[in-house]
Amino acid sequence: MGLRPFKLDLHVHSVLSPCGELEMGLSDIARRAAEVGLDGLALTDHNACANAAGLIEAAQELGLWVIPGCEVQTEEDIHVVCLFPTLGSAMDFQGWTWNLLNPVANDPDVFGYQLVVDKEGNILDQVDTLLVQGIRAGVDQVLLEVRQRGGITILSHVDRPSFSYPAVLGPIPPDLPVDAIEISWRASDQEAERIRRSLPHLPFLRSSDSHCLSHLSAQRCTTFLMGDLSFPELRLALKGQEGRGILAPYRFPSDLEVR
Repeated sequence: MGLRPFKLDLHVHSVLSPCGELEMGLSDIARRAAEVGLDGLALTDHNACANAAGLIEAAQELGLWVIPGCEVQTEEDIHVVCLFPTLGSAMDFQGWTWNLLNPVANDPDVFGYQLVVDKEGNILDQVDTLLVQGIRAGVDQVLLEVRQRGGITILSHVDRPSFSYPAVLGPIPPDLPVDAIEISWRASDQEAERIRRSLPHLPFLRSSDSHCLSHLSAQRCTTFLMGDLSFPELRLALKGQEGRGILAPYRFPSDLEVR
């Protein structure tokens, strides 16, 4: 199988996230992603996967690959991007997650609407329980649950002073069973290099964490070297196996010297 570069944004929110702008409808996300030159994206709403089906349908018409996923907030208030090989495994994980949400009602006037929509933007449901909260499970349990469903885990925006593993628990253990580390596109080159040198054995990604359409950009994503757009190929790239890997912005396997 020949290898080629693919631009993927593995952290995108929709109108299901209360902090997402109402312009983040599923067809709008797909059109914007295609316009800026992305080959695929992961839909990662807060503690929810329910809009993945609609985005998969909308993106098929544009030749885009969509990975179903979510961004879990653990009981320690750490954000973890969780990606799944199938819509079924994603929705099964959502069921596990929703059983661990605290019974706190969402106030749309304070937090924003939490809308399940179809590809046309029709509202199918409105989630009443607040999604932007820590579930009753720690980061170690979340990593285990995702792995048991064949998924991929990414520590979100580790350069940020809130909702990141380092901000809450300190240095990331080298044996933490996570598949990749995300550095936000706002991080300086110096900050990114400092973090990378602390964990040279792990792949580092850049994602947009888009909550509005203008943040979707080919400059805020990661370029992977893969054989095709598939979950097994993505997993190989994250492991740096069989010639697959990451080309930009943080090459992996890396020639980065640990000083």
